Amino acid sequence: MRIAMIGTGYVGLVSGVCFSDFGHDVICVDKAEAKIEMLQAGKVPIYEPGLEALMAKNVAAGRLSFTTDLAAAVDGADAVFIAVGTPTRRGDGHADLTYVMAAAQEIAQAMTGYTVVVTKSTVPLGTNRQVKQTILKANPQAEFDVASNPEFLREGAAIDDFMHPDRVVVGVQNERAAEVMADIYRPLYLRDFPILTTDLESAEMIKYAANAFLATKITFINEIAGLCERVGADVKEVSRGIGLDGRIGNKFLHAGPGYGGSCFPKDTAALARIGQDHAYPMQITETVMRVNDEVKSRMVEKLRDALDGSFNGKTVAVLGVTFKPNTDDMRDAPSLTIVPALIGGGAKVRVVDPQGRPEGEDLLPGVKWMDDPYHAVRNADLVVLLTEWNEFRALDLKQMARKMETPRMVDLRNIYTEKSAKRAGFEMYLGVGR
Repeated sequence: MRIAMIGTGYVGLVSGVCFSDFGHDVICVDKAEAKIEMLQAGKVPIYEPGLEALMAKNVAAGRLSFTTDLAAAVDGADAVFIAVGTPTRRGDGHADLTYVMAAAQEIAQAMTGYTVVVTKSTVPLGTNRQVKQTILKANPQAEFDVASNPEFLREGAAIDDFMHPDRVVVGVQNERAAEVMADIYRPLYLRDFPILTTDLESAEMIKYAANAFLATKITFINEIAGLCERVGADVKEVSRGIGLDGRIGNKFLHAGPGYGGSCFPKDTAALARIGQDHAYPMQITETVMRVNDEVKSRMVEKLRDALDGSFNGKTVAVLGVTFKPNTDDMRDAPSLTIVPALIGGGAKVRVVDPQGRPEGEDLLPGVKWMDDPYHAVRNADLVVLLTEWNEFRALDLKQMARKMETPRMVDLRNIYTEKSAKRAGFEMYLGVGR
């Protein structure tokens, strides 16, 4: 199959590389010349474990290339995937479809034969029908079908998720489009991974419902954690106890400082807005969004309590600022609430993050970036574990405690225990929900 992938952001690049590894001929398109030049030079503009090596392998095999020329990429393609950004529109919570519709118009002018136009971006219900109308308006003679193919990639584990998915969701309007999509995903069919073929609206809704449910699960355990602190229960034991119930499961039950990232914040906001537009409020989702913001604020107060009620004049070492480990993504990360609150309160903040600095330098002005956690805690009043990078899971706590002015730790990921911290010489240890 010949595939054009419009957009080389996180979803587009990972999907394009993985499709080429399936054996398809893939051309990835982006308007950003600097990004295409970087990709053509073999460099990946995002951090995703294993992606650079897989990209190099398929470029060398002649199955993968990069261009700014959309028309050339679309000409003769069996399928064209739209994988452009759909950020939250400022002011109303809607997903901004400007880039999706602009791509649809360009695709319409470039198609030369039957093509399936596949929306990979996360889009509100009805968008694929809008894409169809946009193409027909721009090129009434176009021979094409539309399909919805939402992504379910976890940052930091995206390649494995693509190659070994829980499921692949495909929304189509007819059998011809379904056959093209089946050919594209044939390697997964042959390995018996579940492929769900459904209508357009159901495919669109599956994506939003899945992310809203996971965000709800995270927020539920974070709210339970707050109550655990009041009543003396341990949220890690509570999570283990309820997670053993097969109806609940143990994933996404790790208490922490709230969810962030590229998907959950914008997708819950979009789903809430869709509900409002259809006079059917998504009350649970709206509450999840509000509670998640409150969780982040509660973490700030936890840090303030650890510093005797004031940040002013204190030195704080923050370990990890990306929204999760194994990614450089800072979008809606809890650190963007917590670190500015520290600085705004008069603290001197030192940050260590294996991949967060390139984005974080602009987003977190006023912090001092350091490479070594042991240097970062020297003469510090508090160390905060904010992102659970592997580098922070086996720290020499005794060495850290010795270097600090006042050895205090706030562990927002519950990596350690109060017992181990106190044994290492910390005078204070605070976790979440414990």
